[in-house]
Amino acid sequence: MQWSPGHEAVETEDLPRLRELFDAGHDVEDDEGDGWTLLRHAIDVEIDGHYQSGQPLHADVTAYLLARGADPLRSNTGGVLPADEAEQREHWLAAELIRAWVARPCTT
Repeated sequence: MQWSPGHEAVETEDLPRLRELFDAGHDVEDDEGDGWTLLRHAIDVEIDGHYQSGQPLHADVTAYLLARGADPLRSNTGGVLPADEAEQREHWLAAELIRAWVARPCTT
């Protein structure tokens, strides 16, 4: 599979590379029309890494993407929201983070 530089950085959990890409104007959603955004990819990578390694669950890529403007209310092609997808995949940490991000007070 040929991924964009953003998806490659998410796959390898390379936060410095993501920062470089975003600072250079890379789209934080990076969706080619199939609903596979960087946020969804991060949820997938974080949960897979936890299952495969047995290491504690983490959500640093998810958190960074939210901080850089990823849309936590953008549903996939099946209408599933990122927080719901995270919860269904047992990534409770990402689900909590996304729901808290959505519920935060708006400051304008």
